[in-house]
Amino acid sequence: MLPASWGQLDANISMLFTELPMTERPAGARAAGFTAIEAWWPFASALPSDAQATAFERAVRDAGVELVALNGFAGDMPAGDRGIASWPGREQEFADNLAAVIELGTALHCRRFNFLYGNRQDDATAAAQDELATSQLTSAAEAAQRAGAVVLIEPLSGAPAYPLRTADDVLAVLDRLPAAVAPAATMLADLYHLNVNGEDVRAVLDRVHGRIGHVQIADAPGRHEPGTGTADLDGWVRLLRELGYAGPIGLEYAPMTSTLAGLR
Repeated sequence: MLPASWGQLDANISMLFTELPMTERPAGARAAGFTAIEAWWPFASALPSDAQATAFERAVRDAGVELVALNGFAGDMPAGDRGIASWPGREQEFADNLAAVIELGTALHCRRFNFLYGNRQDDATAAAQDELATSQLTSAAEAAQRAGAVVLIEPLSGAPAYPLRTADDVLAVLDRLPAAVAPAATMLADLYHLNVNGEDVRAVLDRVHGRIGHVQIADAPGRHEPGTGTADLDGWVRLLRELGYAGPIGLEYAPMTSTLAGLR
């Protein structure tokens, strides 16, 4: 069992309970003992139909779980996309998705919205993409602020064209945003990505804990259940709690066999 000292844990239903259709996963998480969940954007397009949004909302409500974090649309992730915030030509798509994220999140009282930065594109300069991302993420932070929520920005691993790999990469993006939205723009500290990208996770947490809006974990190597690898997850989570992080911690891992077998 995971230590009680870790505090509230939530299930990422985009990686856990994949044996079930998406609209059955909140209930699956509740049956397994979770009171909170998080999700990547649960639809195939940036703008879902009313029926799709209603079905997901009803599934979360009926399961009696709290949606603590929701990702925005990230493009075609199986094909390698990792967000559209910095992708020229997709500005309207980002705006449409932002409105949909805020609407769904507000209906479910979600207060954390994660927007992946986006891969570098061959037909645009890095400077132009960074300028676009700053504008788009400013809009997202403004919308989140009005909703009493925060925007999350995270480093990733395993995506060579994705430019945010370290905590400092994320902080540089946050620091480009206007001061007026700074309270609504935070770092998603995915300890798996930081670890496999070579960061000294303990030192990072000690340095940036005040700017962390959400935390996710998986063991390494393999990105599987806690206890299947060599990452110091217990030490890192305990440090976070000692430093004052009181929010939920997302279990965002790929089960080695099935979700329930891994939880057992």
